[in-house]
Amino acid sequence: MIIDSLSNATKYYSLCPRIEAALRYLAENDLTDAEPGRVDILGDECYALIQKYDTRPPDDCKWEAHIRYIDVQFVAVGIEKMGWAPLGSMTMQADYSDTKDQIVYQGDGSFITVTEGFFAIFGPSDIHMPCLADGEPASVTKVVVKVMI
Repeated sequence: MIIDSLSNATKYYSLCPRIEAALRYLAENDLTDAEPGRVDILGDECYALIQKYDTRPPDDCKWEAHIRYIDVQFVAVGIEKMGWAPLGSMTMQADYSDTKDQIVYQGDGSFITVTEGFFAIFGPSDIHMPCLADGEPASVTKVVVKVMI
């Protein structure tokens, strides 16, 4: 997992060309008032999912990991907690869903607070729990860029 300010995005361009495309998209677009939906950056190889929702308590969220895509999760508006745990530290709760590119887990992990202008990168070995309230539920605009591995 990587967490950093979007102002430092260029430091991560060398990870791979699709990560660079994802971070460039986030840096070059004002996403604070963007309409929810999918935006293709490099087709299915790299695309953004713009989301607006209220954060939730942990009991209403789930631990997940992905096989085909890396998540670059960027908080454009608001504040959100995100959970993290290394692969192998939790028990699989549901088999892999090919349509969602998702495995659901159960267990315990660590939590970080992600504020406006910050992003987190979760690879296939990063079990994560997004959408968590930092205290009381609050409105968030988040962009999740799916980067094909």
